[in-house]
Amino acid sequence: MGVGEWFSDFCREIQIKNDDVISRRYHAITRRLNTDFWRSDSDTSHSLYVGSYGRNTAINGFSDLDMVFQLPVEMYRQYDGYAGNGQSALLQAVRGSILKTYSGTEVAADGQVIQVPFTDGLTFEVVPGFLNNDDSYRYPSANNGGSWQTTHPRAEINAMRIRNSACNSNLIPLCRMMRAWKAEWQVPVKGLLIDTLAYQFIENWAYRDKSFLYYDFMCRDFFQFMANQSETQDWWRAPGSGAYVWGKGLFQYKAKRCYNISVEAINHETRGEHWSAKSKWRSIFGTSYPN
Repeated sequence: MGVGEWFSDFCREIQIKNDDVISRRYHAITRRLNTDFWRSDSDTSHSLYVGSYGRNTAINGFSDLDMVFQLPVEMYRQYDGYAGNGQSALLQAVRGSILKTYSGTEVAADGQVIQVPFTDGLTFEVVPGFLNNDDSYRYPSANNGGSWQTTHPRAEINAMRIRNSACNSNLIPLCRMMRAWKAEWQVPVKGLLIDTLAYQFIENWAYRDKSFLYYDFMCRDFFQFMANQSETQDWWRAPGSGAYVWGKGLFQYKAKRCYNISVEAINHETRGEHWSAKSKWRSIFGTSYPN
């Protein structure tokens, strides 16, 4: 086996393994909300996977599944007209609906989402929203007395999909591999920021149209790209939506360290020292990388 097979196996290993469980819960929540708010028994209408799962960049073992549920526009007028915190009241109404299906679950309305935790460690975070003409959603925030916020998940999903297709489907695996690195090294970086930086990086990367054989170079060069980000920069712009993606902490130092380790790994590969090369990659990505 060579480096192409190593990275192919790695990318396969970190793929999500419980899509069937996720789908069953997603459809159950959707059916419940459609029944109560649309008088429909559909388990697909008005719902959208968003977040890392919607962008297809989540990896096995991720903990939060984000979904948006579109509500009828009449409800916006109803809750926007509240004298108090209508946003909080709306979140409670959606929470009450979900409790009809998951009565034994500690369903909570927390700020901007309804959290539905499951015993396997996965929590669904449901964002109730109202569809705008530009395909964005207006959603409630109960914080600080209540307000309406806007999110553009479809634009972000579409931007990632288009760029992934334009670079021989290499963007999505890069985002996933960097999530494995984030977990292994406890890097203070949001998943959306990983996706944003990977989206920027791969547009001009020289080997963006190549195969797994170049993934060692891709990881090395992306670590360098991350390490070179300004430590004084507070925010970046998300693909598609242009939304602010705020930094969570300094990730540049750990990116620089792993750039150096990846250079060592590639040097081992060049000399045919396969065990040593894989050992270096495993020190970056953890035990999901083949030994």
